[in-house]
Amino acid sequence: MTTSANSALPLHQTLKPSMGASMGRVHRLWRSAINQAVGELGMTEARWAVLIHLDQIGEGSTQQALATELVIEMPSLTRTLNQLEQQQLIERRRSATDGRAHCLWFTTAGRKQVRLLEDHMAQVRSEIYKGISAEQLDAFAEVLLSMERNVRSLLGRSGELSA
Repeated sequence: MTTSANSALPLHQTLKPSMGASMGRVHRLWRSAINQAVGELGMTEARWAVLIHLDQIGEGSTQQALATELVIEMPSLTRTLNQLEQQQLIERRRSATDGRAHCLWFTTAGRKQVRLLEDHMAQVRSEIYKGISAEQLDAFAEVLLSMERNVRSLLGRSGELSA
């Protein structure tokens, strides 16, 4: 058990103001590093996040599925999709099974942009992971997934919407 220099308490209990706050701070710094790295591509955070998530969940996904994945409201996503469509990076097509739903597809330029984003993000990730072993990263990933499951369970028990 790792302890802090100032006490016999474990490090996770002495982080200021809390472990959750530290995770949030790292997340914000990580996003800032990506924003800086992809700045030359002219991409805002909202746009690169939508492109990367669409790539991960797969082309042909509905706008609603993407909003759920991103944990954002539909009006915010719609604005960003409009911008990406104007940049000719994505296309919206009516769903073959539900005419009310729109499915999202990359254009050729959109696929190219996603590859460029992934290259830039891989460089950022490499810098962030410096000095951390693959075993440590895997253990940390397991802990994060367990914490997420626990939070979702807690939110579900308290009657709140789980994202």
